[in-house]
Amino acid sequence: MELIIISGGIVVIPILTFITSILFWPGSLIKAYNWFTRHKLGLVVRYSHSGSYRFCYSTRGTPGGTTPSLLLLHGFSANKDMWLPVIKYLPRNQHLVCVDMPGHEGTSRTGAEDYSIEGQVARIHQFVQSIGLDKRPFHVIGTSMGGNVAGVYAARYAAYLSGATLICPAGLVYPKDSEFISRLKKLENSPQEESIPLIPTTLQELEDMLSLCLCNSLSFPRPVLRGLLANRLPNNGFYKEVFMEIAGEKSRHSLQENLHLITSPVQVIWGQEDQVVDVSGSTVLQAALPNCQVELLDNCGHSVVLERPRKAAQLIVNFLSVQTGNGENKKLS
Repeated sequence: MELIIISGGIVVIPILTFITSILFWPGSLIKAYNWFTRHKLGLVVRYSHSGSYRFCYSTRGTPGGTTPSLLLLHGFSANKDMWLPVIKYLPRNQHLVCVDMPGHEGTSRTGAEDYSIEGQVARIHQFVQSIGLDKRPFHVIGTSMGGNVAGVYAARYAAYLSGATLICPAGLVYPKDSEFISRLKKLENSPQEESIPLIPTTLQELEDMLSLCLCNSLSFPRPVLRGLLANRLPNNGFYKEVFMEIAGEKSRHSLQENLHLITSPVQVIWGQEDQVVDVSGSTVLQAALPNCQVELLDNCGHSVVLERPRKAAQLIVNFLSVQTGNGENKKLS
């Protein structure tokens, strides 16, 4: 029987089984790839609890090194594995924790009260306490929805942080509407119920979403696209519930409303071609946080961690080095 042996070692499966899983259970292909990548990068998946609430997270390294621990918060409808491309370029000895945000992947799915930005911030602090990350100042990194949560967390729990990195964060009052916001406004005024652009229900809608999130269209094999869609479809009801919370009046401008409370050093990374949350938001952050460090990436859209993972990792490492006094600010390509 022909076998597939994944480099490095330990995964050996019949080729017929592999092909069948792609054709009939395409979602398993994505999960298998993420499992293998986590294994290769030295990440382990763990669970922690706050009362009856369960958090799922992946982690590598131990706290107490020369740089603070990193807590990484993913964006809307993603999961902890979205950070894998960036982790590949972070130092192997860097202690880091990637958590599934409330209701996402392996973290408990409860109700709307946990999906607003305030609710997510409260749950993330419970998570921090549940794994003892609060024992020394740590650095929080968030992208998109996770950037909104990270920013509000920095405002509310400054004493626990050494700094924050906000990557294309949601939650601001943007001087210019993005393509996504323009589409949402049209949907609000439409008499017909249409799909939310970030919650695809068909392969075409998935491709449209990827075009919205990426500056440069990546050529995904059809089985990969089917796998992505297969993983998302069962969760679309949940995604809509979360979206209605974070786009609602209570959460829409949460970061904007808390900027005046942020005292930790802040790094901002933004793709110049972001079509989801407009890059003009960086000027809002600069005005409110004059000492923040802003990095705008050319030829990059909303999904910085997918399009420019090496650059993002270098910028984060450099920022941490400067903050801890271990390096000088360098220009990175």
